[in-house]
Amino acid sequence: MAINTDKNSYTVIFAIIMVVVVGSLLAGFASGLKPMIKANEKFEKQQNILYALGVNENEGPNDVAFVSTDVVQEEFDKYVTKQLVIQGDQVTENDEAYLIDLKKEETKAKDKNYQRRLPLFVAEKDGTTLYVIPVRGKGLWDAIWGFVAVDQSMTIKGVYFDHKGETPGLGAEIKQRYFMDDFTGEKFLNGGAFEGIKVAKGNNDPKNEDTTDNEVDALAGATITGDGVSAMLKKDIKMYVPYFKTLNQ
Repeated sequence: MAINTDKNSYTVIFAIIMVVVVGSLLAGFASGLKPMIKANEKFEKQQNILYALGVNENEGPNDVAFVSTDVVQEEFDKYVTKQLVIQGDQVTENDEAYLIDLKKEETKAKDKNYQRRLPLFVAEKDGTTLYVIPVRGKGLWDAIWGFVAVDQSMTIKGVYFDHKGETPGLGAEIKQRYFMDDFTGEKFLNGGAFEGIKVAKGNNDPKNEDTTDNEVDALAGATITGDGVSAMLKKDIKMYVPYFKTLNQ
């Protein structure tokens, strides 16, 4: 018997079948791609951490070139000797510290009974022990984040910043070399006391020759994003000060 394709019921049934079939196919693709997506997220974090450590493929003065994904695991294992998780007074090694979600930890920490987990990456480079601290904050439009490499005295040796949706040519410039390189040499601890680093208008130090002022030059037309970077560094780096004080005792 021929099917009457002009009936409304046929259209509805056909649509339902297509939704089920297409949904099943998409779910299958998503499930199959999940390991690849997780691997790419891991490699991206490793690339960012290595960049903060000064391990990259930069050639020109304005390059921001990461270690390629085919060697990033090898380079990460070469330089990063420990992954630590700081939780209150407890410091433990955890090879999956890079998986800790800073946003979720900040949300959990709103409960005063919860001690936030702080990931910290310990690295050896050129005979010096360096520590890479992940940070996360809020820019003008959405999240901003990064990694800050410091030595035992909490002097910055390198940074990497990124964003989700800042304005191209303005706030999005936080991931450009001319901005990130300004932070090298700045100090978080002065006389044992913590001080943040401010992205400041009127700093007038484009080459960052003064590394004792706790300031770097602001981005033109990106005041709110710059303030977000300042707040992010002050808020997140400060939580690691007790650990670094134990290193300097």
